[in-house]
Amino acid sequence: MLKLLSVLMVAGAATVGIGAPGTLAAQSGEALTAIKAGRLVDVDRGEIRRNQVILVRGDRIEAIQPASANLPSGARPVDLTGYTVIPGLIDCHTHLIGDASSSDVLEPLERSEAQEAFAGVKNARATLMAGFTTVRDVGTYRAFVDVALRDAIADGTVIGPRMQVAGAYVTVSTGAGELVGAAPDVTIPFSYRFGVANSADEVRTRVRAILNGGADFIKILATGAVFTRGTKPGVSEYTEEQIHAAVEQAAEYGTFVAAHAHGAEGIKRAVRAGVRSIEHGSLIDDEGIALMKERGTWLVADIYNGDYTDSVGREQKWPADIMRKNAETTETQRVGFRKAVAAGVKIAYGTDSGIYPHGLNARQLPYMVKYGMTPMQAIQSATIMAARLMGWEDRVGSVAPGKYADIVAVRGDALADLRSFEKIGFVMKGGVVYRQP
Repeated sequence: MLKLLSVLMVAGAATVGIGAPGTLAAQSGEALTAIKAGRLVDVDRGEIRRNQVILVRGDRIEAIQPASANLPSGARPVDLTGYTVIPGLIDCHTHLIGDASSSDVLEPLERSEAQEAFAGVKNARATLMAGFTTVRDVGTYRAFVDVALRDAIADGTVIGPRMQVAGAYVTVSTGAGELVGAAPDVTIPFSYRFGVANSADEVRTRVRAILNGGADFIKILATGAVFTRGTKPGVSEYTEEQIHAAVEQAAEYGTFVAAHAHGAEGIKRAVRAGVRSIEHGSLIDDEGIALMKERGTWLVADIYNGDYTDSVGREQKWPADIMRKNAETTETQRVGFRKAVAAGVKIAYGTDSGIYPHGLNARQLPYMVKYGMTPMQAIQSATIMAARLMGWEDRVGSVAPGKYADIVAVRGDALADLRSFEKIGFVMKGGVVYRQP
């Protein structure tokens, strides 16, 4: 049955009926699959292990053994001896709902909630087929559509990565997480303004409502944004006290806060307030880097998509405001990223997928090396480090017994050129093969 699903996926995943992935995976029962890996990346140890066999039973990794050992009786082989095999990749900064790659900030108002959700289905499939088996989805303008997508993937209704979701943005009025640009007499629907909060008490109220609505964590917009017209990336939009209110309330639910923060002061306010991660970090200064290192705050920096925005934005004549802010933040962000790597700040992989087309998530990997990481560190940032940021290191992030069988592979010595990850040759999520050679 596993082989049948693989054939269907490779022939064209669109032919697989709704619910098929979860159903077929369940029917595969306790069948044992033996993946023969020519190169296995051990991200826990930071080393390459040659000629290993990964034994997969059901949706979990059962064992890892040398290729010289005898295979258990009845094990079905998958030959990846010519490949580099790694854990399923993880993107900690995605926006799967809708189509955010347009510069038209009011475009979401032209689509129904159902259209936004179906776009999310397409985006989720593209992300999984690109080898990203887990994502941390950091917000959608229309509240809780991401929750529905997460649940539909989890129950096998649609194909996609495992998801942690933010539910809705916590933002000030007219701030970075608002849908702006409408005429003053136009009323924006409440679902687009679900997380608007302008005081510490309002922040607590919105955090409770978002978490009660099914979100896994909180995303707060601490500064202005590049793509939100009128806002300024360097300007703080919440006080430290207000951010701390979100952190404190989220902690009562056993979860954390991710802070969108471009500006240096906004970054430091968020770190002092206790957020788990800084998203973007474009204008970070040396003091902010030292503070993040001291507090153990994670950095999730989207250092690729500035190039995409510059090239496509020029071609499509995007608004001058967006293009100017992109130019002001892109190279500065990369300088700060290099300094953060050198300082030993914890870094998890995150691309802002949705600003550029979904499925191109791996394009950032060589940028991580260009701006200070080793190839192994870049892969670790998109596997075990990302899993640790999410608090999911017990289930994903490395190829280890007991974890989900989330496994991807790239032909040849993939760490010699991380651009090769744009051509994933094998994708398994939870023991189900979605792409194979």
